[in-house]
Order: sequence, then structure tokens, then C-alpha cells
Amino acid sequence: MTVAIDDGLWSAIGDPTRRRMLDLLLADGAGTATTLSDRLPVTRQAVSKHLVVLDRVGLVHVTPAGRERRYRVDEAQLARAAAQLADVGATWDARLLRIKRIAEAIQRAQD
Repeated sequence: MTVAIDDGLWSAIGDPTRRRMLDLLLADGAGTATTLSDRLPVTRQAVSKHLVVLDRVGLVHVTPAGRERRYRVDEAQLARAAAQLADVGATWDARLLRIKRIAEAIQRAQD
């Protein structure tokens, strides 16, 4: 079965800073823009902008905690992204196998 590819989701995941943020949130369970900016080479404001992108595509959920906002990774959405990646990988594996077979047939015909 082919999984529909969500370009917005992959655009969000495509950024290295956002991937690192997801790694940190997964490792810690949750975090704030402040705690993330302490561990990343970007400002708190930049982290906040990245979190908005991740929230928009459903990769994180935000919960108010006093004056701060705590972010958690949505594991179902992350699993959806992994399924999409696996599907794309399988599709490319099949394409490469077809290319290999064509190249081998050409090589046999030339021998």
C-alpha cells in the first residue's frame, strides 16, 4: 500500500535545526523554547519560530505551563512520517532494482 506523502511535514522535518529539536524533545520527553535554545546554537526567538513550524504540521503539541509553553513530540505524527519515509525508500529501491536489471540486460546484449 502506498502512503500519501505530506510535503508540509517533510518540509518541516527537512530542516536540520528542527530535526535536532525533535531529537532533544524525544530524549527529554518535553521542553520549552528556553530549554531548547540552551542546547542549540540558535536564539530563543529562532527556536520559537521553528516550534511554530513543527506545531503547524502536528509534530509537536504545546501545553501552557505557567508563563512558558511546553512542547512534546506527537509520536503518532512522527510514526506517520517514518511510514512515509519507508514507503519512499521502498519505491526507490524498486526503481533502482529495475535500473540494475536494465543495465545488466544491456551488458549481456553487448557481450
